[in-house]
Amino acid sequence: MGHNGRRYARALVWLRRDLRLRDNVALAAAAEQSREVVLAFVVSPELLRSDRMGAPIVQAFFEAIAALRADLRERGSDLAILEGDFETELMRLAQRVGADALFFNEDYEPSAIARDARVEAAFRDAGIEVQSFLDHVCLAAGDVRTDAGDPYRVYTPYAKRWRDRYATAPVLPVDSLRAAGTRFAPAAAIGASRALAQPEEFGFASSSQYPHCSESYAQHLLERYLAEGGGVDRYAAQRDVPADDATSHLSVQLRAGTVGIRDVFARAFRAARDVSRAKSVDKWIAELIWREFYQMLLKSFPRVVDHAFVEAGDNLRWENDERAFRAWCEARTGYPIVDAAMRQLNETGWMHNRLRMIVASFLTKDLLIDWRWGERYFEQHLADADLAQNNGGWQWAASTGADAAPYFRIFNPILQSKKFDPDGAFIRAMIPELRDVPDAAIHAPWEQPLLGSVYPPPIVDHAAARDRALASYAPVLGKKPR
Repeated sequence: MGHNGRRYARALVWLRRDLRLRDNVALAAAAEQSREVVLAFVVSPELLRSDRMGAPIVQAFFEAIAALRADLRERGSDLAILEGDFETELMRLAQRVGADALFFNEDYEPSAIARDARVEAAFRDAGIEVQSFLDHVCLAAGDVRTDAGDPYRVYTPYAKRWRDRYATAPVLPVDSLRAAGTRFAPAAAIGASRALAQPEEFGFASSSQYPHCSESYAQHLLERYLAEGGGVDRYAAQRDVPADDATSHLSVQLRAGTVGIRDVFARAFRAARDVSRAKSVDKWIAELIWREFYQMLLKSFPRVVDHAFVEAGDNLRWENDERAFRAWCEARTGYPIVDAAMRQLNETGWMHNRLRMIVASFLTKDLLIDWRWGERYFEQHLADADLAQNNGGWQWAASTGADAAPYFRIFNPILQSKKFDPDGAFIRAMIPELRDVPDAAIHAPWEQPLLGSVYPPPIVDHAAARDRALASYAPVLGKKPR
């Protein structure tokens, strides 16, 4: 029933980053409180034109939208695809289908919160009930607090409190598909709406190398990863080895919401009951809690969108060398592990997590380029670009964020390469021109003069760059301890 005990005739479910029918809180609530539900997605040309948008994530979302529409059509319904201003288009649809309630799942991004407030005000002014729900995280930002009631600033105590809360009251998946049942409004009642959007219509090139994204594919990835002998069993030991890649590749699905986070946690904790698998699965669960931590930080400290979490970090003096930045973007730094990682990003729309840390450290510490430049580039090239995680990761690497690496911890790209890609398998896969380079030279090919015409020399000397970074950071973030 609605907030006032009323049962709605027809509810409009506004989908955004929750492109699925299973484990969808807003859909479950709408189905339980109304006789029929209409699902809608608004394509925003203004958002697609912003410099925070790139081809991989656009392709992922459009693919997920297409799959969702096909699923609904098989059920005799349809996905209403709208284009334009959110308030205007949703209101027109609500009036056309006779919706007397709007349901949607919350988003912690400041711009999304402002957008949702505008839409909610417009609907309430029109006499249409509005309900919003927590869906994209398992525990709300306000649910995990210190004893003093403050948001956590460090991951480890946050994770402990998070686990305690979850163990006491597990947040289980909602059976939204069962709840919806036959309540999906018939296609005839929804009427004609926009044809399936294609990335090219908005100036984005498609690529077969970008990650796939749909509810069925997300379920396939999750089941395969957590199955006996699946990737999660190698996670604790191999998660930092890009050539082996023991990661789940669920980040794209979580970003578009083609899988519910409650479903992911529930299945992970279930798999962790197996003693032989517990250590590795638990390590993966810890990484999922990092996602919750960064989402909490964004909601609790929205200033991080434009500023350093550690306020002193805004006083750092960046070199911001345009040519060096372009070399980093184009995988021409002369450091094979950095360039291989950037090629993976540029070509596939995804990058292994260990590599994200390496290239972020290189940009902010070796090149002394503002972390916001790297954050924006990742937004434009990652299919899983999520403001909370992306911002949190970049500020961690730049030593300006919550629970960040100390400023004097500067990744040595050669040592990182030797440790996590010891035989150069990943480097050779991504940089064919180094395929025949002997193992002894694969991590620092400039030491072999004959390779000069094959691969560029380093754009910076790491030792000198490290000294420069320390000299720049120390006055701002404190002196290095003895």
